Amino acid sequence: MELRHLRYFVAIGEQQHYGRAARRLRVAQPALSRQIQDLEEELGFTLFDRLPRGVKLNSAGKLFLEDARRILQEVADAATRAGRVARGLSGTLRVGFTENSCWRGVVPESFRRFRELQPDAELQLRPSASVEQIEAIRSGRLDAGFVNFMPKSDPDLDQLLVAVQHIELAAPKGHPLTRLKRLRLRDLADAPFIWFPRWPSPAFYDRMIHECYRGGLKSPRIVQEGVNEAAILSLVSSGLGVGWVLGTARWRCPDTVAVLPVLDLNMPLTLALAWRRDNTSPLLASFAGDIRRLAEVRAVSGRGLRSRAAVSRAHRSDA
Repeated sequence: MELRHLRYFVAIGEQQHYGRAARRLRVAQPALSRQIQDLEEELGFTLFDRLPRGVKLNSAGKLFLEDARRILQEVADAATRAGRVARGLSGTLRVGFTENSCWRGVVPESFRRFRELQPDAELQLRPSASVEQIEAIRSGRLDAGFVNFMPKSDPDLDQLLVAVQHIELAAPKGHPLTRLKRLRLRDLADAPFIWFPRWPSPAFYDRMIHECYRGGLKSPRIVQEGVNEAAILSLVSSGLGVGWVLGTARWRCPDTVAVLPVLDLNMPLTLALAWRRDNTSPLLASFAGDIRRLAEVRAVSGRGLRSRAAVSRAHRSDA
């Protein structure tokens, strides 16, 4: 039994006439008659009483008409739902993110835009560390993730640069370091540190140690390890020491903490959207495209702001 058998049967059942049903379906009447005969032979019983002029549904035909209509409607609904998924209008998108990436900028804006532009789609957000996200993306538990420490190339993963962030120093307000106008690495030689763990990115950790050594902070006095940025900020707020955080932490740090740039520390940290190359989800493609546009707009805006700041400094120097 095929769907066309049901469509032909429903048309005849509603028209009660082969000729009118054939015109409605735009098929030849003999072909329509053969299809109904095939259907009745497959079912093993008749659906119509044949009349001198037209046909009439018998008891079995009336019941079968109700079910045939329901089946055809369910098939049509299924096709509509699948079509919306194929066009990226519905479905489920699972996205991971690091806690410190969603306070400001492209990441929270992309979440808001997704819900505005894809009201029928489900966005499942899962906070986790970068290394955990990458593992989940590889295994298929996540469709994509906002991660730090992405390798420059990966045979299995695609990535899109979202932002470049910089490492800065979190210190308790009132700490002597906060009074320095030009803070340098060598000024931190005696400061107790709450340091970040090495396991998320050994290469980045080792590079950080090297940069500190190069700038005169040859042996940091590490008194405590903070498992993430929130823990580091909390411990700094408690007065236990100073710690390295992203510059974006200033948007969410406690009132008792100041975030300070260190002049001779050049440690950019890329934030990227990563996903499996073989993930063909239309929702993911739409999400990544929107993030690309947001990142480009912010990059242009950032260049404009830097340009205006440079002009302002030039005017002040001329004065």
